[in-house]
Amino acid sequence: MTLKLSKLPKRTPVRISATFPPEIHDALSDYARIYEQDYGVMEKIEDLVPYIIASFLDTDNGFKKARRQLAAASKSTPRPPKDNIGSSTISGDK
Repeated sequence: MTLKLSKLPKRTPVRISATFPPEIHDALSDYARIYEQDYGVMEKIEDLVPYIIASFLDTDNGFKKARRQLAAASKSTPRPPKDNIGSSTISGDK
């Protein structure tokens, strides 16, 4: 069997918490079992989920396009002018 997700790289695990509906939990449990069959390594669901999400995001062309547009828009947003505090000149006769 060939999964879309390749074998996970060596990593330092980061603990995350999420709540899933039972159907998604069942699917993730099955995915972990199939992953173990394919790669001979048992991985916990919480270790697989970030890579599954990353794989999904990498293949979502609509998301990638919108993200590029978002990045371009944030780069083209003008920055407010710098304050010239401390550079004022006092003029006048006393």
